[in-house]
Amino acid sequence: MEDFRLELYQKYVSRFKGSYREKDESQKHSYYLWFQEKYLTHFTNINLSDRILEIGCGDGKFLEFLKQKGYENVIGIDISDEQVNLAKEKGLNAVRADVFEFLSKNENTFDAIVAIDTVEHFTKSEVLLLFQSLEKSLKENGLLLLQTPNGEGLFPGQVIYGDLTHLCIFTENSLRQVLSLYGFHNIAVYETSPLPIGLSGKMRLVIWSIIKSTLNFIRTIEGGKGKKN
Repeated sequence: MEDFRLELYQKYVSRFKGSYREKDESQKHSYYLWFQEKYLTHFTNINLSDRILEIGCGDGKFLEFLKQKGYENVIGIDISDEQVNLAKEKGLNAVRADVFEFLSKNENTFDAIVAIDTVEHFTKSEVLLLFQSLEKSLKENGLLLLQTPNGEGLFPGQVIYGDLTHLCIFTENSLRQVLSLYGFHNIAVYETSPLPIGLSGKMRLVIWSIIKSTLNFIRTIEGGKGKKN
């Protein structure tokens, strides 16, 4: 049976997500601030000439950001022709590829692999194969940088069920489980809290901190220990 996700991915941007090329520059600026603060801070050991792969690159937002930052050897892959074509229109190095086939042909190749809101689109069985393949494609001491919804968040149901292509959701513990299973080490998990930029950003951060503290207090009472939100 054909994978039901393929039909959805073909119009994933135009029907469901939209591209920032259709939005104003302030929207693009917001993306770049997020990339700078949340992702690039982890690139301390990645040189501008190192080989970097983004899986599920979409229309190339992060690829474009890396290009503007001077990274010279970056490639993105995606299963959607539409999204890859949007990335190519920006002059980015993006190709349509099945992630498992691509990784199998590129073992011990990349200094860094990035997956932004991608791993939740796989079934549990696929997740095991995916992480095994990611480990093989990274060079020794390479960087794997992931962003994925938090199963311990306030409303995880709206995340996992809000997109028909979402098939898996992780908590910190379950993510550590699969990473450890395939030999990843120096694992660090961070919360993607709101950026305190401008009045609205600062207010969101304060409200987020209050909600997080309240939930951790409730979890401490319920289970005997607090958990990160």
